[in-house]
Amino acid sequence: MDSSVHFEANASSRGSRMRGVALAPHTRLLLLLALVVASGPLVIPNAYFYDVAILVAFNAIVCVGLNLLIGYAGQISLGHAGFFALGGYGTALLTTRYGVPPLVALAGAVAAVALLAFVVGRPILKLKGHYLAMATLGLGIIVSIVLTTEDRITGGPDGMQVPALTLLGFAVQGERVWYWIAGGALLATVFVVSNLIDSPTGRALRALHTSEIAAEVVGIDTARHKLLAFIVSASLAAFAGALVAFYSGFVTPAKASFLHSIELVTMVVFGGMASTGGAIVGAAVLTVLPQVLTVFKDYEMVVFGALLMATMIFMPRGIVPTLAALVLRRS
Repeated sequence: MDSSVHFEANASSRGSRMRGVALAPHTRLLLLLALVVASGPLVIPNAYFYDVAILVAFNAIVCVGLNLLIGYAGQISLGHAGFFALGGYGTALLTTRYGVPPLVALAGAVAAVALLAFVVGRPILKLKGHYLAMATLGLGIIVSIVLTTEDRITGGPDGMQVPALTLLGFAVQGERVWYWIAGGALLATVFVVSNLIDSPTGRALRALHTSEIAAEVVGIDTARHKLLAFIVSASLAAFAGALVAFYSGFVTPAKASFLHSIELVTMVVFGGMASTGGAIVGAAVLTVLPQVLTVFKDYEMVVFGALLMATMIFMPRGIVPTLAALVLRRS
């Protein structure tokens, strides 16, 4: 009798512990994002809104990678639009001039940008603060100038045509098909980056963001980890740039502009740094908001700027971290 009571008590205890097990934050984010992507076609009414949703996904891919560099590693970059554009141009050049299959061209362009990030990242990441920001800004400007002036290779200001993406011999066409590709690419990006953040490498990045000197004291190779974050971030920007080039059918030097780099950084800060969900929300809001504000016509940018200022004043940590802290306080 006593043994049966003891067994039931142990079973009840194990059940309580199992019921108390909670999913990791990044797992919850991934499941929520998958639910949003899967339910999207139920609420998207037409091709225009599909186009906006696709652009949100592509911007979110860049922002998730940029957030790894800025939010977790604490390294500012004002030239990520250059990597974005190089991904598109690399894919365009490989497919149109050399006849490389689209998927191979995409992988080759991303690999080339990763190599470039490795080469330039080693000296650049030795800088800190506004010196690092100026160096990355200069890199982005150089890329933009080269793409604009080398018209024999890049087509100059008019840009280049990009052939259609083909999968299993079929051309990928239509907003609905591209919606699933963009959604799948975003989910894969979040999965990879989340696993990196939850790994010892992610903990090392957070440590060097808090104090680079303290991280070095405990044995963390800060230079190697900063370079890794820079390469991953640049590669994701190139990956998104290549997908955008295939989707739109052309690529122009405007993709590498300083304004585009600032837009990407603003999305990360607006959504919340050191928050993968914040990067996605920031990309979504700042991609959709200009479409909504067209009703203000000539005052569109004024209203847009005022909303950004108000958000940063009242939510300095970004939308997602501020709202999450508010929910925790109330619960």
